[in-house]
Amino acid sequence: MSGSPLISRLIESLRCLPGVGPKSAQRMAYHLLQHNQLGASQLAHDLLEAIENIGHCEQCRTLSEKTLCDICSNQGRDQSVICIVESPADVQAVEQVAGYRGVYFVLMGHLSPLDGVGPVELGLDFLAKRLDTGNISELILATNPTVEGEATAHYIAEMAGSRSIKATRIAHGVPIGGELEYVNSTTLSHAFHGRIEL
Repeated sequence: MSGSPLISRLIESLRCLPGVGPKSAQRMAYHLLQHNQLGASQLAHDLLEAIENIGHCEQCRTLSEKTLCDICSNQGRDQSVICIVESPADVQAVEQVAGYRGVYFVLMGHLSPLDGVGPVELGLDFLAKRLDTGNISELILATNPTVEGEATAHYIAEMAGSRSIKATRIAHGVPIGGELEYVNSTTLSHAFHGRIEL
């Protein structure tokens, strides 16, 4: 590749991004070094600042700079309705669709026993404590429509059912095998309005 160990390390570091292979990483590295060193410096600064200052919301587990994210701390939101999603990107996707005024619980993944991801890794023990407060009227299950996402939704629906809490699943229309952050807003809006009880 390159004779420079620093360039080689930079290229290798860029490969940690999803969908970035060796050639894309090489193009990015050379572009930043040749044409946009100021942008590269700003990117490095912002990335370090984000790593140092962003953690998880204590209530919903999304990424936040504060103890409680803006959604959880908003008294105008319906705290009795929780939308269950797999990632912070999914929260953003749902928020871009006008109409949902409840709160969220972010799993940071889905059940995947082969990968060592069980209920504890998804924070489902913490979710159970929230459900046990008696203040929750509905769980909207908006996990991705993959095999793992469906299994996760059914597991959580059983948790809700054992506590007599209504559990609904967003309607299909979101493509099977797809991920919420890539679904267009119209499709996601229809899926939300057409959700069904499990």
